[in-house]
Amino acid sequence: MTTIADGPKSLPLLFLGQNTDPHSERGVECPGALPPASDPDLVERALKAKAALGNQVFVLGHHYQRDEVIQFADVTGDSFKLARDAANRPDAPYIVFCGVHFMAESADILTNDNQTVILPDLAAGCSMADMARIQQVEAAWEALADAGIADTTVPITYMNSSADIKAFCGRNGGAVCTSSNADVALEWAFEQGEKVFFLPDQHLGRNTAVMKMGISLDECVVYDPHKPNGGLTREQLVAAKMILWRGHCSVHGRFTPESVDDVRSRVPGVQVIVHPECRNEVVTKADLVGSTEYIIKTVEAAEPGTSWAVATELNLVQRLAKQNPDKNIVFLDKTVCYCATMNRIDLPHLVWTLENLVAGHVVNPIKVDADTERYARIALDRMLALPGKTARD
Repeated sequence: MTTIADGPKSLPLLFLGQNTDPHSERGVECPGALPPASDPDLVERALKAKAALGNQVFVLGHHYQRDEVIQFADVTGDSFKLARDAANRPDAPYIVFCGVHFMAESADILTNDNQTVILPDLAAGCSMADMARIQQVEAAWEALADAGIADTTVPITYMNSSADIKAFCGRNGGAVCTSSNADVALEWAFEQGEKVFFLPDQHLGRNTAVMKMGISLDECVVYDPHKPNGGLTREQLVAAKMILWRGHCSVHGRFTPESVDDVRSRVPGVQVIVHPECRNEVVTKADLVGSTEYIIKTVEAAEPGTSWAVATELNLVQRLAKQNPDKNIVFLDKTVCYCATMNRIDLPHLVWTLENLVAGHVVNPIKVDADTERYARIALDRMLALPGKTARD
């Protein structure tokens, strides 16, 4: 195997289709026979397997899933809503989560010990969540301690983070937030301390701090885990109110201010609605900003004949356009952009998962260890105890 030097360790250089690295890839193949995508009987096979399982299985479908999968979901929604929906179905022993890895982890944390959460493809991760590794975060916390500010800093992690990052926040007096209650979470955090360490999406943290909390851009600094001391001086850390992790969503981060200007020039009277994971310069040009659920409800409630440019995952935008034919709904960017990892959950993987359950085989179970679950649950419970808004992504 060929390797390349990158920092203190050598990384494998793998040839496409020939090698895999089990240490860096959660899952790249399925044991057993995965149905081919060309199988014309996939829909019928999924229906048959789901009917055979009956109430034993509860299928969750995230908004960003492709239509071929979402049609088999018992409920649809954002990640936190779906995790809570799973917890509200204690009679279902199997939870099939058509989403990504951190979502399935959250569902496992919130469900009971008699339920098994299954992710149809273990390679369905989240690039944003993967940008914050626990070793990196713990090293950053040590840097804050060395700067003398850890004791007055409250860690807040976005729902789109791994279970061990949620547990880190639980252990260190912090909480979880979603994109709709991030401002409430920040208000709570600033009541507990003087600064906030926000993980892993810098854009949600910055947009919430500046647009909702009145914090200036100058009081927001970005901690880069790939640079010594995060690329920040002690003076910068001490002066900051928001210490933002250098992470972002690969979908929402691609939208640009130019795409907003372009759609306004092409579509008369268009309303631009964007997710707060977009960059600050995009959010400030938009007409409306809000979570996935907020975007859906706003567009659905809009007057017939209105035009909307939507900055979120393309599967959802296309579904909104299909379900609201009385409105002109377009994707904000001219370039097609699906969530690559979310799209790993396809019909062949779902059929494979369901048919294995029918045969008595549980594939790809997601299980968070007891210690991580305990502290992650503390961080989640702190969010649930926040006043006001219902938590949604």
